[in-house]
Amino acid sequence: MATGVLGGTFDPPHLGHLALADAAIERFGLERLVVVVAGDPPHKSTGTDAETRFRLAEAAFAGGGAIELSRHELEREGPSYTVETARWAAERWSDPIFFVGADEFADFPGWRDPNGILQHVRLGVATRPGYPREYLERVLGALTRPDRVELFEIPPVAISSREIRARVAEGEAIETLVPERVARLIEELGLYR
Repeated sequence: MATGVLGGTFDPPHLGHLALADAAIERFGLERLVVVVAGDPPHKSTGTDAETRFRLAEAAFAGGGAIELSRHELEREGPSYTVETARWAAERWSDPIFFVGADEFADFPGWRDPNGILQHVRLGVATRPGYPREYLERVLGALTRPDRVELFEIPPVAISSREIRARVAEGEAIETLVPERVARLIEELGLYR
């Protein structure tokens, strides 16, 4: 059986993350999908500490059947580079291992050692209907192992963590964008105000 890894800052996690997780489990027949919260993401800064983001992810993915959370990136020192998490996953589970993602694939050639990532894991890249195929082909053409990348289509979900943070800061409702447990935790902790 296959294992999936869904990494991210989850600042905060939203219904789009849950839709991606469900689609990946179904598409790849995943026995487990491990949610890995980035401890110190090198590609973006977060205003929320890693432990709080982990609590938000726990709230979002609670009771998710095949979904489990990992503290791997929170417990290691230094930046959370995907190539190191891919190596960790390959040592822990047998192939196939799918790292699941969507929008970030556009920047994949600029990540630290993208071809090294593909030595350890496969990428399961969610695309939205109408996403320019020629752009995907350009990214795939920059890789030594494009055969380790599998594309799958998901319905568009127009939600971003940035939008949710902005809405909370403006005092707007977010209940239709995040799981109820996440909305309660954001309120309880006074996040994004």
